[in-house]
Amino acid sequence: MNDLLKQRILRALDTLPDERAYQVLDFVEFLESKYAERQRPTGFLAKITETVEDTMRAGKLPLQAISGTMGLMDSATKVMKGLAAAGQAVVEEAISATQPTPAAAPRPPAPVVPEKLEPPRESAS
Repeated sequence: MNDLLKQRILRALDTLPDERAYQVLDFVEFLESKYAERQRPTGFLAKITETVEDTMRAGKLPLQAISGTMGLMDSATKVMKGLAAAGQAVVEEAISATQPTPAAAPRPPAPVVPEKLEPPRESAS
């Protein structure tokens, strides 16, 4: 889908109440099933969220309950992604701390410059 079409659809969706947006979602899923291979969410949490939403809609729960639950699950997903990113950062930091750092090449000693010898001074006595 090109970006202009996507933006136009998103603008139209922004004006719809949740009940109508779910009808649009139903129609889009119908079109997917009829004309294209349906792409399922790839993340574990996304799959759980979609399954819960579909189950609640099939049970004809009130729209407010579905919206509230989806908002809560979206927040939980964001928290879990943040925790995963923090855990990954800790692991990467631990790995970099345990790897030996390349030692600096030793500097050669400074050259010894012999002192210039001056001829002895004659004493004036």
